[in-house]
Amino acid sequence: MRMIWDDLLNLFFPRLCVLCREPLTAGEEQICLQCLCDLPYTRFFYREENPVGSLFAGKAPVANATAFLHYEKGGKVQHLIHAFKYRGNRELACQLGRQAARALESHTAYQSVDFLIPVPLHPKRRKKRGYNQSEYLCRGIASVLHIPIHTTALQRRIKTGTQTRKSLYERWLNMQDVFVLEEAETLRGCHILLVDDVVTSGSTLSSCVETLGAVPGIRISILALAMA
Repeated sequence: MRMIWDDLLNLFFPRLCVLCREPLTAGEEQICLQCLCDLPYTRFFYREENPVGSLFAGKAPVANATAFLHYEKGGKVQHLIHAFKYRGNRELACQLGRQAARALESHTAYQSVDFLIPVPLHPKRRKKRGYNQSEYLCRGIASVLHIPIHTTALQRRIKTGTQTRKSLYERWLNMQDVFVLEEAETLRGCHILLVDDVVTSGSTLSSCVETLGAVPGIRISILALAMA
C-alpha cells in the first residue's frame, strides 16, 4: 500500500533534483546521481596539507581541517547552500552532510572524533531562520559516522552582520569575543569536529577555535561543507 501511495505522489508531484530539476529515480535523494558526480569536489581529504588547513596553521589546537566542495559564486554549490540556508530545505543539508561523511569515514585522522559541534547561530538569527543549517549538516554526518552532536557547549553571544564586503582584518575584528563556552567539562580531553557550511577567510571558525581552545586537553578538527 505504501509503495502504491508513493507512486501516486510521484506521478502528480514528482521529486525533482534540486540542481537540474529532472525527476529523481529510486534511491536518489535531493540530488540526482549525475549532478552528484558533477559537483566540484575538493578531495582535500587526501592531502595532508590543503588550503583549509593553511587558514588555521599555527592556531593550536587545530588537528585537521578540510572542506568537501569548492564554492563559486553562481555555481552549483552556491545554489545548494542557498537552498538549505535560506529556502528551508533542511533535508538537503542532511543529505550533503551524509555525502561529506562518506568521504570522511575512511580517513583515520577523523575516526577518533568524540563529538560533532555545529558553528552556532545567534538566538535571534536562529529564531528568524527556524534552524541552524550547520546543525543539519551535523545530523547528516552523525547518521553515517554515528558520532553524537553537542549543541550546547559553544554558544554565540554577539549577533554579527554579513562578512561579505569586509576585508580580512575587518572580518577578524568582527568575530572577536563572539562565542562563549558552556559545559566545558563535557569536552575535556575530547576530539571534536567543528562543522560549518562555508569557509572563506576562516575568521568565524578561528573565533570558535579560540573559544574552544580553553578546554583542557581538547583536540579540534574542522569540516566545512565548502570552501570559497
